[in-house]
Amino acid sequence: MSNGLSLADQIRVELRADIIGGRLLPGMPLVESELVNTYNASRNTIREALHGLGQEGLTHYVRYKGVVVRRLSSDEVKDLFRVRRTLELQAIASARPLSECQADRMLDAIEAAQLARDREDWRAVGTHGLRFHQQVVRLLDSPLFDEFFTNVVAQLRLVFCAAPDEALFQAPWLVRDRQIHQWLVEGDKARAGEAMEVYLDDSERLLLNMFSQSLRH
Repeated sequence: MSNGLSLADQIRVELRADIIGGRLLPGMPLVESELVNTYNASRNTIREALHGLGQEGLTHYVRYKGVVVRRLSSDEVKDLFRVRRTLELQAIASARPLSECQADRMLDAIEAAQLARDREDWRAVGTHGLRFHQQVVRLLDSPLFDEFFTNVVAQLRLVFCAAPDEALFQAPWLVRDRQIHQWLVEGDKARAGEAMEVYLDDSERLLLNMFSQSLRH
């Protein structure tokens, strides 16, 4: 195939994109027969794609239900933020001055998040916000890190969807993304890095608080 991916991998990538886009939510079943019809693929191909999603930590098997989209635990949230700090802070610290293309890709994600916020589509706000952070990681100029972080983003999306009040969670971050972008454009890596570190600390704390509140109800 022209993109070098098998059909099973193409389906896995599309399903992962549906998770990142907020179209597949935690607890949703992935019904084999429906996917066979949707993708015009064999059962073996669909099973291979679902197995791949399971290896990425995005699905798991539930007895009597089959394969479902995963709900992540608070310990897994902490681990995701460990990864985010490692990659995003290093990307900022080691970044060369932004090219026009890099700056524009970040700004595109921010503007898309702003449009989504204006229409109060908080799920889309979260998706576009994550796109901005993918662009930050792309500053490392590593296709392997890009692919790895895409999986991290998909898991984060599942965490965001599980937040009892996604609007409350998403509201604070857009203005911070804009400020980090501006400092990167200006070449002020120190302030951008400090702002990102505080951003990730605050984001993790808020998510974990939401998790603990949902467990109490």
